[in-house]
Amino acid sequence: MRLLIAGGGGFRVPLIYRALASGRFAGVVSELVLYDVDPARLQAVTAILHSMPGGPDGRVPVHATTNLPQALAGAGMVFAAIRPGGTAGRVADEKVAQDLGLLGQETTGAGGISYALRTIPHMLNLAQLMKEHCPEAWLVNFTNPAGMVTEALLPVLGRKVIGICDSAGGLVQRAARAAGVPLPEGRLDGVGYYGLNHLGWLYRLESGGQDVLPRLLTDPDALATFEEGRLFPQKFLARLGALPNEYLYYYYRQDAAREAMRAMARTRGETIHSQQEELYPRLAAAGAGAFRLWEEARRSREEGYLAEARTQGAQRDEADLAGGGYERVALAAMRALSGTGDTQLILNTRNSRAAVPDAAPSPATALPAAAEPAIPGLPADAVVEVPCTVTADGALPLPQLAPPEPQLGLLRQVKEVERLTVRAAVEGDREAALAAFARHPLVDPEDLAQALLDGYEREFPALLDLWRPGVR
Repeated sequence: MRLLIAGGGGFRVPLIYRALASGRFAGVVSELVLYDVDPARLQAVTAILHSMPGGPDGRVPVHATTNLPQALAGAGMVFAAIRPGGTAGRVADEKVAQDLGLLGQETTGAGGISYALRTIPHMLNLAQLMKEHCPEAWLVNFTNPAGMVTEALLPVLGRKVIGICDSAGGLVQRAARAAGVPLPEGRLDGVGYYGLNHLGWLYRLESGGQDVLPRLLTDPDALATFEEGRLFPQKFLARLGALPNEYLYYYYRQDAAREAMRAMARTRGETIHSQQEELYPRLAAAGAGAFRLWEEARRSREEGYLAEARTQGAQRDEADLAGGGYERVALAAMRALSGTGDTQLILNTRNSRAAVPDAAPSPATALPAAAEPAIPGLPADAVVEVPCTVTADGALPLPQLAPPEPQLGLLRQVKEVERLTVRAAVEGDREAALAAFARHPLVDPEDLAQALLDGYEREFPALLDLWRPGVR
């Protein structure tokens, strides 16, 4: 099978290639194609792959191109991880919000809405070209914000698109290890998890028919052994009766997160932008040393992840620094979608347990709601993040309990924001974009919405084209 990575010049692409070369996926992928709009980034990533340790066994042929139709031709699977505007765009996503006194974060809050507004049109173009050049291919999307992007693509690709993120699955695995009940690989039968991308809760963790999560939530020593357990006070977790996804730190500890970010000399986006501006030219010229340079930079980047949530001097766990998360999810999904065996993963997919059609009539037409939502209380045609069984027919969400208030209220509010954002990007509805900013729970006071939208339009003039009829 020909695997295409759209965004093939991305920093994390070597993680995918390393996993492909591990032997576990031998015979599944016969050719890897890297597509990117930036030939210099493609050159740098190709240098990393060619210098990766290991012999020729398990190596997959790699081809790089800046021609998207050519890259798509014959593809059986497409991984998408694009970032319109590059890391400089991430800096603006964070800084516009932070300069107005709000949380400056890439995917959560105002920055996530901005990111989605400029990304969804590019992803819709990719989806339409897939329909033309590789209509049978699956799209595995990890372009952020993954939930909103996936929801925008469902009317075009239907069941052929799923969204992935390693955050939820990582939480489940870390919690299971802390509780002393490691999960069987590829099975989530005893796991209860509901949410949206970067906004979810682990509420059940069974072993031998017993839910061990309540015991874990009352054990401060066990909670201290993994990242999510350290982000929140133990008594808070015990009262909540669930383990929040790490991104809920920005909701539950909003003031602390905002102040910690403002105290930093540079935003996370500025740090990554500076690192990559310096690194990529060196990678392209490093020859046999390219992989070592990249690995050092990757580890440094992992060390800075969620730094605003840690006390000064605190370090991430070695298991987290080792890397390898979202590429394992993507490749596990790829194997199952390719018909080499079922698996269970936490994915972003439609909230309905009914069969998803191949596509709806047009991107602006919502898929019909079904009677059995996987997460009760949320629309059946909305994209949620939930455990799924993945087969050659796609991802089938597993039924979950109804979230209690206030979790359900927060999910509904953020889902409304997501759907307004999708409408704004797909239909060119500026009022929907303004409403999305105003209704997000992390935009307070809501009258900052106009200043946010004006600020992002100044940083990204192409957004103005969204609102002009006939331009999109």
